[in-house]
Amino acid sequence: MKAVGVQRFGGPEALEVFEVEEPHPGPGEIRIRVHAAAVNPTDTLFRNGTTSAEALKDRRPPYVPGMDVAGVVDEVGEGARQSVGDQVMAMTMPRSPLGGGYAEHVLVPTESATAIPKGASYAEAATLPMNGLTAQLSLDRLALEPGSTLAVTGAAGAYGGYTVQLGKARGLRVVADASPEDEPLVRRLGADVIVARGEGLALRIRQALPDGVDGLADGAVIGAPLLPAVRDGGTIVSVRRFGADSERGITVHNVMVSDYTREWDKLDELRRLADTGAVTLRVAHTYPPEGAPDAHRALEAGGVRGRLVIMFD
Repeated sequence: MKAVGVQRFGGPEALEVFEVEEPHPGPGEIRIRVHAAAVNPTDTLFRNGTTSAEALKDRRPPYVPGMDVAGVVDEVGEGARQSVGDQVMAMTMPRSPLGGGYAEHVLVPTESATAIPKGASYAEAATLPMNGLTAQLSLDRLALEPGSTLAVTGAAGAYGGYTVQLGKARGLRVVADASPEDEPLVRRLGADVIVARGEGLALRIRQALPDGVDGLADGAVIGAPLLPAVRDGGTIVSVRRFGADSERGITVHNVMVSDYTREWDKLDELRRLADTGAVTLRVAHTYPPEGAPDAHRALEAGGVRGRLVIMFD
């Protein structure tokens, strides 16, 4: 079968198409014939070795990135909740023994997959699991009551967009950052208040909400400069290490989506929200497997709105 990976860690040009042996599921696992694999910023860190070189030093290449896929179940192990022929989306963990999602066939634990949303294409469904679960985890760590205020940075991105929409689904008042070009998109996602992104963001959030926000999800990885935007005793979640001491009793959580790898209920809740339109799926562009280097170049260049997706048709 085809898989996209690297023989040696490096830039986008390190990505190649390899022929590798097909895997087969064990107990509690399913095999997915992948039709679509999303491209995420975490994949670029895996490809260049930042998050993978040490973890995979005892494994043989190719090293295959990819954290979410959509396709059709074509083999099941004992105890699997899915059946052959089910259309599913799933989260994959490239540093685990099961490997990443850039491949024609992948194995995942049965708890890591659920049905694709109604009417969604494989490409659309592949954009939801990893970023959606990261947003779910972030909101669970924030633990805000309905009516509370939530700030989201990087709101036009995949994680940020899902956090805005999931926050609204939980009854929160959302203030989000956006460039002038992205403001219509962020407003469609449901933000109640939009402030200009960039330097001075915390001050602009305080001007919009003088008491400070109850919680903040830092999808733009801004870190310590955001502390003034949060009220005394509030909470921040960051998708990267925050890298600074807190202040004024503010709690900081660094969230790792691996904590929700097998949280089937959380993944299926995302599916239900997408069914109703409360969560929208955004595909920016699709690529064949041979185009994976171009997908990584485009992502690293910045400005992508929605997800880039590799198609294994």
